[in-house]
Amino acid sequence: MTKRIFRSICLVAFAVFAASLVLIMGVLYGYFSNVQQNQLRMQTMLAAQGVSDEGSVYLDHLETRNFRITWVDASGEVLYDSHSDTSQMENHLEREEIQDAFEKGYGESRRYSVTLLERSLYCAQRLEDGTVIRLSVAQNTVLTLLLGMAQPICIVFLAAIMLSVLLAVRLARQIVKPLNELNLNEPLSNREYDELSPLLRRIDSQQRQLKWQEAELQKKQRELDTIVENMKEGMILLNQTGKIISINPSAAKLLNADHHCVGKDILTVSRDLELQEVLSKALGGEQTERTMAFGGGNYRLEASPVFSDLESDSELQKVVSGVAVLMIDVTEKERAEQMRREFTANVSHELKTPLHAISGYAELLQNGMVQSDDMIPFAGKIYAEAQRMVQLVEDIISLSHLDEGARDMKQEEVDLYGLAKAVILNLESEAEAAGITLELSGESAVMKGIPQLLHSIVYNLCDNAMKYNHRGGRVDVIIKNEETSALLLVRDTGIGIDPEHQKRIFERFYRVDKSHSKQVGGTGLGLSIVKHAAQIHKARIELHSVKGEGTTVAVRFPY
Repeated sequence: MTKRIFRSICLVAFAVFAASLVLIMGVLYGYFSNVQQNQLRMQTMLAAQGVSDEGSVYLDHLETRNFRITWVDASGEVLYDSHSDTSQMENHLEREEIQDAFEKGYGESRRYSVTLLERSLYCAQRLEDGTVIRLSVAQNTVLTLLLGMAQPICIVFLAAIMLSVLLAVRLARQIVKPLNELNLNEPLSNREYDELSPLLRRIDSQQRQLKWQEAELQKKQRELDTIVENMKEGMILLNQTGKIISINPSAAKLLNADHHCVGKDILTVSRDLELQEVLSKALGGEQTERTMAFGGGNYRLEASPVFSDLESDSELQKVVSGVAVLMIDVTEKERAEQMRREFTANVSHELKTPLHAISGYAELLQNGMVQSDDMIPFAGKIYAEAQRMVQLVEDIISLSHLDEGARDMKQEEVDLYGLAKAVILNLESEAEAAGITLELSGESAVMKGIPQLLHSIVYNLCDNAMKYNHRGGRVDVIIKNEETSALLLVRDTGIGIDPEHQKRIFERFYRVDKSHSKQVGGTGLGLSIVKHAAQIHKARIELHSVKGEGTTVAVRFPY
């Protein structure tokens, strides 16, 4: 902008100088031409008067270096000329000023000589005897005058140019300085040029919009970063050469890497050949999925190529510009699938045993192979096996219901002590038959819960404590109010549980001692029901057991 201002000012200065020179030269030339013409007219009148008074003698003594005198008779023949031989001169009757002098008594004319680059002024006056005296003087043209004044003009021109340059530089700096010092952070605070107000208002409006957009982008970026960093799934972004663009903490942990690996080749982070094969296929444009083991768990890798458009020979081609890798933990899912398969197998096995027994007893009865005295015991065994099947089906239905969250069951205020008392009353006859002392102690603990599920928790814990106990043993049920929870404590003096089995006793159909389990009966689902019912109440289960000494199960229900 400074150069443009500088050039504009210099151009204007040159144009003004040229226009001034033309105007001044034109005015001066016209003025001096008129002065010279008037002087020539006066000299012509004086010469005519002198010739009229003295004749040709006047012309002989007249100084004529600065002008030319010509005397012409009435026929146009030259009688006298101060610069040329009259005998060699042509007739002057056709000259304009001569004709005017003969006709009007006085005539003037101006003629330009291209060869001499000068202009001649002529004045002619008729004498009383009919002859004409003509005076002429040579006048330089404007070009000749300009050439004659070239030196002073050049000096003035150079001085004008230098002054213009200095003024242009200074003025350009003064004009541009406020523009360079504009406070673009606060556009409306600038007051240097009113002409810039619309632009500054527009800049201010755009800045506000950009700040808002930047804040929104930063907010979304923070949200995205928070989501990506807290994702349980691992995520890796690679460029087309296999270098890491982004990696979240979960993926870095699985690959035993840190945030410094960004920008490095994935080969330097993990040498796993299976992973490299998956990434190579993705970089080749093929979407690949594979389940792999990382960090003691199973993860499904989903490697998806990222395509971008590339213009080549006026055609758009899709090329792989990167790869997005998602590492999804499927350990629990596979474990759940395994548990479902085991559950199905266990259910089939548990149902098959009583069905075979019922079928066998029924076949013996059908074939008449049972004596009349044994028919009642056989019917009792069939009934017992059928009841076992009914109990198993009911427990399975209960577990399925608990898996769905028991949303159709309503919560209400429940006194855990009163509920435990009712359970113990129901189990007293069984406890007496087994020779086990069953006692309740503690205090009232009112909590909000689902009565049916709380009943099943207390019942199953007490039932297990009785079944896996010794004759003459003891089961204590204790209810306490703690600061933030209600405590249910079931303590027995039974056979206890080995440490390697303690983590699995709440699994479905898991039995520590299968031979003993067959003797005491049960479906193997009681503790699984306890676990799921406790989860619905957000309760925490704690187990403490010593082999041969007994088991203590504590369930804390948060208020």
